[in-house]
Amino acid sequence: MGIKTGYKGYKAYDYLTPGEDYVEFDLTSKDRIPEWLVPLTPEQETRMLRLAEEKLIVSMHEHPVYNPKDLNQYGMQRHRGRSFCAYEGLAESYLDVTFDNLMNGSCCITSHNGWKWTDIVHDLGMRLCDVAHQDFLVHVRTADEIEQVRAQGKIAWVACIEGAMPIENELDRIDIMYGLGVRLLGLTYSESNALGSGLKEDRDSGLTAFGKRAVQRMNKVGMLIDVSHGSTLTAIDAAETSSVPICMSHTGARKLWNSKRLATDEAIKAVAATGGVVGIEAAPHTTITYNRRTHDIDSVMEHFEYVVNLIGIDHVCFGTDTNWGDHVGLHKKFAKFLSNSETRNTEEFPRVEYVKGVENPRESSKNILRWLVAHGYSDEDIGKVLGGNVMRVLRAVWK
Repeated sequence: MGIKTGYKGYKAYDYLTPGEDYVEFDLTSKDRIPEWLVPLTPEQETRMLRLAEEKLIVSMHEHPVYNPKDLNQYGMQRHRGRSFCAYEGLAESYLDVTFDNLMNGSCCITSHNGWKWTDIVHDLGMRLCDVAHQDFLVHVRTADEIEQVRAQGKIAWVACIEGAMPIENELDRIDIMYGLGVRLLGLTYSESNALGSGLKEDRDSGLTAFGKRAVQRMNKVGMLIDVSHGSTLTAIDAAETSSVPICMSHTGARKLWNSKRLATDEAIKAVAATGGVVGIEAAPHTTITYNRRTHDIDSVMEHFEYVVNLIGIDHVCFGTDTNWGDHVGLHKKFAKFLSNSETRNTEEFPRVEYVKGVENPRESSKNILRWLVAHGYSDEDIGKVLGGNVMRVLRAVWK
């Protein structure tokens, strides 16, 4: 809670000399946007603080880094292959566990098109090296390790790869990722690959035969399957093929806003039917609704309540998909790689510069809890959606 007791002030790549060992970029501040908190009564504030201490708080999908202030430097920084984890910002959050999806589709170190195996391994290895030089974020590989890290006042760090395009047609690369400590892998990232259809495609053919073999391999090694960027049939096929729970780490309900980036009821139900979880996201201009076209925490939570009503509170969590920096600008700079134009709803809605209340992992981790308290959710249900549901899935999947 607040500044976590396990944080000792380390900043990304403190073991190196800036300007000598790596190119410096002017990075955004953790306070780029003044923090805004959901209002609570004094009694609610007391309850909220108690719950923040008692409950495990997990985000199933984040990019917890400081991005460059200058949007024109985004591409140059990604090309250098070195992103800067926001240790200080995370220390001021309520998070106990962050699923870090690294550079994802913007990982363009050697390629102009992203998602190359060499680039993904470079990105992962660079971050693992930085994590290894400090002891506040702890790279976890099992559910038991998560509990141990929390007890030490530290944050459990889960390495993830958001799309499986880099494995090409090599199943053994799943084993390699697992060996490097990756514990969650997305089957597709919007566009189709050798495993199946992405969510931006006009024709949905679901999982390929190779994709089904990949699901089976992920089950065998103990890798959590993520279908957040898969098509409806890809999600359904993955759910039917997997012998253990799967997830959508970050999404919303397409019924509330007709965007390909959001999940259909059929896909959401398929994930829940495996015993899995659906995480609600908050990246700019995703989880808006016809009732709340200006994206903020209330529109995000409308998606949360819709999904809870659809599949039950035991299958819902949060993966807010945030970072520190101009997230809207990042989407514009990497629109090609992130498939924004192909998946968005083309209806008119107010554009925002940031999503009020869920601008970064620090703010979102606080305000989701505050919103749940303000809206009268029980201690038990808050515990489930903040982290309990995710832990149940991890214990069923990770080996």
